[in-house]
Amino acid sequence: MAPPDTRTQILDAAERLFGERGYRGTSVRAVTDLAGANLAAVGYHFGSKAELLAAVVRRVVDPINAAQRAALDRLLDRTPDPSVAELVEAFAGPLFDETPADDEGGARTSRLITTILSDPAEEARSWTGPEQDTVGEHYLAAFARALPGLAPEELRFRMRGILAVAAVDRIEVDTPDSTACPAPVVGKATRHWTITFLTAAMSAPPTRL
Repeated sequence: MAPPDTRTQILDAAERLFGERGYRGTSVRAVTDLAGANLAAVGYHFGSKAELLAAVVRRVVDPINAAQRAALDRLLDRTPDPSVAELVEAFAGPLFDETPADDEGGARTSRLITTILSDPAEEARSWTGPEQDTVGEHYLAAFARALPGLAPEELRFRMRGILAVAAVDRIEVDTPDSTACPAPVVGKATRHWTITFLTAAMSAPPTRL
């Protein structure tokens, strides 16, 4: 098997470091040092550190987005009004199903997702493009029909919670206790527990302030 090219090596190194240290805590030099690349390679391949983050996140998120979109399309082909449980399954399931199956890769991907959801740096919130925004808006509309009592702001908050909880639980799947059940058993159970919990959380009555 041929070794990864320089661009891929930089993406792999950046995914690990952004996930561990966040945007501001990760320097371009640290990325290129880990990748074994020249310092100028980030500028050549990506243009800037912010564009490198965007490329890293899209590499991780695009397969998840595609699976979310396909799952929602299947639901809407079957019924115009899917249940909350069906929507949660379609939205959260790809966090388990479309991330790397190996322990190291899956945990790294999940750490990156939790980081971009919580990182205060503006760059961590400006990586999205039309594709990601469109999928999110379609789910927002579907959840709004299933949960008509929720204000849009609270619904968006709960949808972010789906991503955060699923990503954290996926980290647990990929770093199992060596004395516990085998990883495939843990993964299947955790996926089920996560979706059951998130369905209940999404279905909770609106918050009264």
